[in-house]
Amino acid sequence: MDNLKTQGISMPKLGLGTFRMQGDACRAAVESALSIGYRHIDTAEMYANEEPIGAALAAARLPRGELHVTTKVWHENLAPDAIRRAFDASLKKLRLDHVDLYLVHWPSRSANWGAVFETLMKLKEEGRTRAIGVANFTTALLKIAVEDIKAPIACNQIEYHAMLDQSKVLAYLNARSIPLVAYCPLAQGRVASDPVLAEIGARHNATAAQVALKWLLDQGGVAAIPKASRRESQQANLDALKIMLDDADRNKIAALPKDRRCVNPGFAPAWD
Repeated sequence: MDNLKTQGISMPKLGLGTFRMQGDACRAAVESALSIGYRHIDTAEMYANEEPIGAALAAARLPRGELHVTTKVWHENLAPDAIRRAFDASLKKLRLDHVDLYLVHWPSRSANWGAVFETLMKLKEEGRTRAIGVANFTTALLKIAVEDIKAPIACNQIEYHAMLDQSKVLAYLNARSIPLVAYCPLAQGRVASDPVLAEIGARHNATAAQVALKWLLDQGGVAAIPKASRRESQQANLDALKIMLDDADRNKIAALPKDRRCVNPGFAPAWD
């Protein structure tokens, strides 16, 4: 599987998203993914599933160097002391001595970004996270982090799929060699019923969802973390890597409406 190199880490382009996975079902899903070749697992303190993920990671007994584990600090915990407490709790639940990537999960209007990133950079210096980054950041917020504070941002994790235009943020990130990690890469299932994607899929003996995922993963500097709890879905996402899209396919996907947002930052708790 292809990896993205960023800020000293190597992140598999295809990972497993775990939002809304809980308990034993979450543990089983992560164990299944690891057993068929996934090495990039994405979680967050807000998901309340770090404990079952930690159990799955321990049960897999894979060399730590083969794994990429991302977790995130929630917007309510962005004071320096709160970040440290949240980080310690996440690490304990994950049963790890470090994570590979630690992200600010949502922006907060009340955050002191200088203090936030200073704390995250200290965690990196201490070797407790190998890299730091952000999620759900606009270009304006990225400029604060990257240009004003000069934080070593390893990625921006945002909603991105074949039905949503993220060209503005993508252009900013690409110009600075910062990867975009796409969540909701299948538009919460909406891509599965799209006739254009289905038609392209039929020519490649693939599903519409596989086409949409490969379209993302073919882009330089883009990783994707589709949620998939069933082994069949996890394998289907892995198999999407084998599809060879051509320019005609990409032109058809480019022509799709790009206004189908699934997660509206305007309604996120951080923006209340």
